[in-house]
Amino acid sequence: MNRILISLALLAGLAACTQEQQNQIKRDIQNWTGTNGVLEVYAGNQVVKRFLKIDKLSTALGTSDNEPRHYRYGYGILDENLNGQVDPGEKRVYFEVGDFNAYVFFESPR
Repeated sequence: MNRILISLALLAGLAACTQEQQNQIKRDIQNWTGTNGVLEVYAGNQVVKRFLKIDKLSTALGTSDNEPRHYRYGYGILDENLNGQVDPGEKRVYFEVGDFNAYVFFESPR
């Protein structure tokens, strides 16, 4: 009975939130649990770099002014042969992508 009451209270609280508040809650949960993300960097219409198993992309902030910088960063496994899977020898690396790069970040379907 207690579980039902708690569930109803949570649903009522969530329904009272605006769409933006619901989106923020979802992003907060995703930041905590992580995402199995893929980042593909393009040159023209060709993939030139791919990173796998990314938890999240972060926007860099300035040290003194706390303003957003013009790049995003994260950690992922560099897919050196661009086959979409983690192969032996492929390592987890730090990466940055700037505003002028063409890239797509998406949740892995696998």
